[in-house]
Amino acid sequence: MQNFGLSMLWFWIAYIIVTLIGILHTIFNIYVLHMKPMDKESMGEGYEKTKPWHPLYNIVIFTVFGFIYMNGLSNPAIAEAFITGAIWVSICIVFDVFGWVIIKHPWSLTFKQFYVEYQPWITLIYIAIFIGPILGFLLTLI
Repeated sequence: MQNFGLSMLWFWIAYIIVTLIGILHTIFNIYVLHMKPMDKESMGEGYEKTKPWHPLYNIVIFTVFGFIYMNGLSNPAIAEAFITGAIWVSICIVFDVFGWVIIKHPWSLTFKQFYVEYQPWITLIYIAIFIGPILGFLLTLI
């Protein structure tokens, strides 16, 4: 990897932005569109209606930051994009299990909710994160 530190900077900025967009979308659904919030039995309509949008947020945001990273390299290459995508998705998978499942907070999920009930969205999100730097690299060729 040509610049691991810079890659991590852009990854974490993208991760924070995409997480905030998802949270704000849920809040919008609950308070503006008056959808049901989370309760003890379910994640709530406000959150459930955002799920199909999650892969879209991720493909757009991680492609933009993949482009920023790849465009900032002195010698961007497709191999670098694949390595970056693999590192980004690996970190995300590990961080998600702690941040959304193991560490308990008002929006935390169970393993079943996150890895079974959140399908196909969570898989599509991880694919989007992996291909973000690849698409970003391809945009540097234009």
